[in-house]
Amino acid sequence: MKNLAVAFSGPSNSGKTSLIVKVSNFLKDTYQIAIVKHDPGDKATFDQKGKDSWKFEQTGAEVIVASPTRTTFFSQKRKDLDEIIRVFGDFDLLIVEGLKTLPLPRISIFRNKIDESYFEYSNAIAIDDSIDITKYKIPDNLDVLDLNDTNYIIEWILKNSKKIR
Repeated sequence: MKNLAVAFSGPSNSGKTSLIVKVSNFLKDTYQIAIVKHDPGDKATFDQKGKDSWKFEQTGAEVIVASPTRTTFFSQKRKDLDEIIRVFGDFDLLIVEGLKTLPLPRISIFRNKIDESYFEYSNAIAIDDSIDITKYKIPDNLDVLDLNDTNYIIEWILKNSKKIR
């Protein structure tokens, strides 16, 4: 498995991040995982206020922080997916949170209610028992996954991920 990608979408607080963490933790010993998170509100912050890397990032410069165990890249410019992929280098599976219009196999996640506007961008939906599926008209082309069955979701990912390079 090399250079595959899958995406997760859903409303705020639906469980996207929690599921991505579960999937990543399960796969990390076997595969190199890369994650892209969309921040549509431009509200993510990095490092701690007052620290050197925070001060550098505040200048608006492109900043790379290198340490013995990791490299952190702070960019002040919008990057398209191809540019982001080049920054990651080698990976087996790229997981994208958000960016629902990217043409990637996509699981949309819902709790309490389903937002049907996600259907046109989705290949599967993951729901828990807070949703009464009989109240919705789920398109036949969408797989319905149990949000609490991480193993089954991983099987779906490994079967449906898209080769991106």
